[in-house]
Amino acid sequence: MQVFRHPFQALGGSAEIVLAASDEAEARRLAQIGIDEVLRIEHKYSRYRADSLIGRINAQAGGEPVELDDETLALLRFADTLHQDSDGLFDPTSGVLRRAWNFKQPRLPQPDELVPLVALIGWPRVAREGKSLRLPEAGMELDFGGFGKEYAADRAAAALKAAGVRNGHVNLAGDIRVLGPKPDGKPWQIGIQHPRQPGKLIASLPLHQGGLATSGDYERYFELDGQRYCHVLNPRTGWPVRFWRSVSVVAPLTVAAGALSSLAMLKEQEGLELLQRSGLPFLAIDPDGALLRDALP
Repeated sequence: MQVFRHPFQALGGSAEIVLAASDEAEARRLAQIGIDEVLRIEHKYSRYRADSLIGRINAQAGGEPVELDDETLALLRFADTLHQDSDGLFDPTSGVLRRAWNFKQPRLPQPDELVPLVALIGWPRVAREGKSLRLPEAGMELDFGGFGKEYAADRAAAALKAAGVRNGHVNLAGDIRVLGPKPDGKPWQIGIQHPRQPGKLIASLPLHQGGLATSGDYERYFELDGQRYCHVLNPRTGWPVRFWRSVSVVAPLTVAAGALSSLAMLKEQEGLELLQRSGLPFLAIDPDGALLRDALP
C-alpha cells in the first residue's frame, strides 16, 4: 500500500485528503468520495451561497419558516448544546457581526454599527416547531461556520471509511479527522501552526485516529495601534476575544474538538478551566506565548 495526497479547495481554504491505496487510480477514486462529501456540505450549509439551505433561511428572515431535514435538525441540536455549554457565548446567529468587521482592513467599527447588529443576535429567539425553523426578525442570520468545517471533516471521513479506507486522514485547513494510522501502523504527525511565525510549526502531534481542531487569533486578523483584532467575536459585545493565541484539541470527532477549542477561545481567561474539565488532550498558547498542554506528548 502506498500513501497518496489529494489537495483541493473547499470551505474557503486549502484542503487535502491523504490515504493509502494500492495504486494512484484507486487512490484518486477513493479521494473523490471524500471530496464530494465535503463539497455537498459546503453547498448545503454555506452562508455565502444564495441557493444553500442557510442562504434560503437567511433570505426568509422575518418571513415564512423553512422546512428542514434530519441532518440539519441534528446540527441544530448540537448548536443547542454548544450554546448552553458556553452560557450563550457560542451563538449561531452571531454571523451578522461580519457586516461590521472586515479583517482585510485595519479598521474598527463604530458603536452605531455594532449596536444594531448585536441586537439581532439571539439563538433562543429562533423559532422552531417540528421540522421547521424561522428567524423572527428581518436581518437575522443563521451561520454554521462555528462547526461546519469540522462536521465536513467527520462526514468525509465516514464516507471514506464506508468505501473501505482504513489508513489516512482528511485535512480541512487544519481541522483534521484521522481514519487510521499509516499502513505500517505508525501515527500521522500532525503539525500545529505557530500563531506568530507563519510557516513555522510550534508542535507536532502523533495521531492514530480521531479528530484535531485548532482555533486561534492568527487566521484572520489585523493589527491597529499595537493591538491584534481577530475574527473570533464575542456575540454579547460584538468585539474580538483577546486572550488565547491558539487552542488545539484532540477528540474522537473533529466536530467535538472544534467545539471545545472554539468555546475555550470565547471564554478567554476561563477557557483553561473548561479545557481541563473536559478531560480531552489539548494544547493552548496563552497571551505571553507560553505553551500549555494536557495529556499530549
